[in-house]
Amino acid sequence: MARHHAPRRRRTVRRLLAPSAGVATGLLVTGLLAAPAPAQPRTGTAPSPGAPIGTVARTVGDARFEPGPCPKTPEPIEALEGARCGTLTVPENRTEPSGRTIRLGVAIVPAATDEPAPDPVVWLAGGPGDDAVGEAKMAIDGGLNRDRDVIFMSQRGTYSAEPDLLCPNIDEFNARAVGLVFGAPSTERLHVEATKACRDKLAGRGMDLSAYNDTESAADYDDLRTALGVEEWNLYGISYGTHLALTSMRLHPEGLRSVGLDGILPPSRAGEASTWSSARQGFDGLFKACADQPACNERYPNLSATFEKLVRDLEAEPVTTTVTLPGSDKPVKVVLDGGALVNWLVSATHVATQVPAALDELAHGKPQRIARQWAGGKLSPQAIGRVSHGLVYGVFCSAWTPYEGEDAALQGGQKEFPSFPRSVQAQAPLLASLRPDCDVWDIPAAAPSIRDATRGDIPTLALSGAFDAQTGADNGPYVARTLDKATVVTIPYEPHVVFATSKCAQEITLSFFDHPTAPDTECVKNLQAPKFEIGP
Repeated sequence: MARHHAPRRRRTVRRLLAPSAGVATGLLVTGLLAAPAPAQPRTGTAPSPGAPIGTVARTVGDARFEPGPCPKTPEPIEALEGARCGTLTVPENRTEPSGRTIRLGVAIVPAATDEPAPDPVVWLAGGPGDDAVGEAKMAIDGGLNRDRDVIFMSQRGTYSAEPDLLCPNIDEFNARAVGLVFGAPSTERLHVEATKACRDKLAGRGMDLSAYNDTESAADYDDLRTALGVEEWNLYGISYGTHLALTSMRLHPEGLRSVGLDGILPPSRAGEASTWSSARQGFDGLFKACADQPACNERYPNLSATFEKLVRDLEAEPVTTTVTLPGSDKPVKVVLDGGALVNWLVSATHVATQVPAALDELAHGKPQRIARQWAGGKLSPQAIGRVSHGLVYGVFCSAWTPYEGEDAALQGGQKEFPSFPRSVQAQAPLLASLRPDCDVWDIPAAAPSIRDATRGDIPTLALSGAFDAQTGADNGPYVARTLDKATVVTIPYEPHVVFATSKCAQEITLSFFDHPTAPDTECVKNLQAPKFEIGP
């Protein structure tokens, strides 16, 4: 989806949700999720004993891995220098194995040690719609390849896959929409028109839009494991990647030594209502951290009340301003209403120390900081033509909207933020206009089993950030209820995807892969709250 981004701390953080109408684009709609094809006999050349993973061509059933050039990335990624690369070819739709095939880019970054552990780590990207290969810097900067090879494969339809299901027209609309009223019916109509144009283009190229979903992607990774000749590996999913990891654990548990989940989105719980719950948890965590600091509390008392009043006031009377963005002198018109402010704060938890001052500035007639952050990500060149909207809608429209009531967003908003205007409550954070988008995407619902809770005894690390307003920290204990060997850790003062921002989270993750049932979590005890910016 086309997302809206606040300025990021340190490394790039991948958002869990695609951009929705007017702001982010509706998330994925996938068609009927097909059951995995039965196992097929293996053919081709088996890896030689001791041969590095990814250096031998091999066919397993309908899937084939071929060593070759590294997948394309929008910019050069130093972490991929020296990677072993190739492509995995699989059926587009496994219910039609003799039909069209697709090619998924694969990059394997070698372990930093001379004697790596035999079980590699597989990185599952966020989004939906982000490309794992493009996230290699985040993973390697965090030391994920310290003791193990790390495997990156483009999920079907993403940037380095063939075909890709990108739709820059949606990204371009989201950029223009910063100058429109977020919650206006006219904005929604324009967004849905952009979504339909995207669908028509992809369908016109012969894409089976019902085949871009969790079930097929999980089967892709299982095929990759067998085609690479890997007996056992570990998964590490961030944001939407946790949704895919939990699906993989349920459908393809064989070969999974351990699974790390970071910024957790359980398929059994995902939907419009849950995004309101996550927003409430992240906002409350940030506001409490300010209240706990005497200087912040004295300068910005009752921050939650200030925020909720601003949402009501802006929804009644939107504010229009003009800002300039880094790298351009061209003025940009920005409109802030209540819905825009809510969605800004969801992402602004990544720059949490600025939030109290920014809200105070807005309350005193200075909207420029928030307007600049609200517009900055969507007008950035990095926001255009990189997200697979086909995968976004493939997931959300098949696995989410068919299994929630029409009023799920409104009910969730009323429960968590009863003081908000109804027009704000009716648009779930980061998922505005999801339902009309899914109506025009028009793909079948996934099998009801897609909503089943994942169960089993695969060692699992459930990591969350206390400031995460996209996937609430309570999702950690939630998934652990049905996972017999789960370790739940909440990193205080951190936003969505803690591996990208927390050295402690990185240490815990590496310890987990060394000792999946007993990771070292001591560093959490020593974490201290960040200092909030205090304005004049």
